[in-house]
Amino acid sequence: MMTKITRPALWTLGLAISLFACSPADALQQRHELGLETWNFAERGAQGQARTNASVSLRSEFWHDLDNGRDRLVLVPFVRGDLRDARRSHFDLREASWDHRGDGFTLRAGIHQVFWGVTEGVHLVDIVNQTDQVESLDGEQKLGQPMINLSIERGQQLFDLFLLTGARERRFPGEDGRLRLPLVVDEDLSSYESSRENRRLDLAARWQLNLPTLRLGLSGFSGTAREPELRPVVDLAQVRFSGGQAVGFAPGYRPVLAPHYPLIEQFGLDVQVTQGDLLWKLEAIRRTGGVENFNAADAGLEYTQVGAFGTRLDLGWLFEYLYDSRDERATTPFEDDLLLGWRLAFNDAASSTLLASLILDRQTRERLISLEGQHRLSDDLLLELELRVFAGGAERPQNAFEFISATDTRHKLRPLLRDDFLRLELSWFF
Repeated sequence: MMTKITRPALWTLGLAISLFACSPADALQQRHELGLETWNFAERGAQGQARTNASVSLRSEFWHDLDNGRDRLVLVPFVRGDLRDARRSHFDLREASWDHRGDGFTLRAGIHQVFWGVTEGVHLVDIVNQTDQVESLDGEQKLGQPMINLSIERGQQLFDLFLLTGARERRFPGEDGRLRLPLVVDEDLSSYESSRENRRLDLAARWQLNLPTLRLGLSGFSGTAREPELRPVVDLAQVRFSGGQAVGFAPGYRPVLAPHYPLIEQFGLDVQVTQGDLLWKLEAIRRTGGVENFNAADAGLEYTQVGAFGTRLDLGWLFEYLYDSRDERATTPFEDDLLLGWRLAFNDAASSTLLASLILDRQTRERLISLEGQHRLSDDLLLELELRVFAGGAERPQNAFEFISATDTRHKLRPLLRDDFLRLELSWFF
């Protein structure tokens, strides 16, 4: 599937390529990451998807400094080819920007990536970039966002102002993709509350205070939501009836979900307090617009045992509480959940790490069990592991008809009950 890129993004790409082409060859710096990825699922998908998958990806970075480092041109393309899911085969410009550093300020123009947040479970305040949902389940991967960003630094304070020139649509797995709802999301049916659709100019701002033991951030956003509302599209002529009751769909018919992007406003707070080996963390938001106004928060702590149990290992203990005021109406599984986690750093030459976590729904007892690790095989080779297990709550996923006629809003992980997986990726840096 081809990526939809806004006109300002195309202008930026054209300018970046022209400037790079005119730069001396020895002035252009670059690095690349080639990834080979395999997926193995415990069983076939709820919609009959295959148990195995593989893909290859390439992420490149090009940059060129001008005027003794005061100006920098950056180009970061990313491409993936997936064996099973055509939707996951995609291209994106993670960055294509001009950065200018002045006295106490930085001006960025083009496609850029911004990260806000401090917690482990969810990044509630991180709203500038669209999530690249076909890349990862946890939302850590983001699409490039066309923008103009002015960053002003005054002592221990940092002010960021953003003019976001257009909104990116979220990608969703296709019919053969895993980790999806019973219905495919048809991105061609996308709609917007704004009359300018995805060409609206959005605004964002953030203030950050940096003290020796405190990092405090206040943020605001006004514009097109990054998370769309998913609306069922059903041809009623394809609904089967028995005894006056709808009982299913005609053989071979598959309804779809249409994404709708409302206009929202969001105010966010993120805090990290350091007390020796103990970190206190908080992210909280107030969002208005869309179907329902709501509040959400993720609060907790991380304690690190340096040289745990008399070894060279560092062991981190994580605890967080995840809250969403919409409760069962929330579009996220984490509306009243506890996160327990352990972060292990081996402090070896291979930079080996492990992160194990359990997210438990306090009401339904649904559980998301995760294990992530990485081990450097050499200076140029990195092996990564990801394990996810979805357990508890309902006994089986719903089919398409059940999902529309009697949606289970209580068990949010129900569509993924057959999607337990182990993912391995080998990355070569050159």
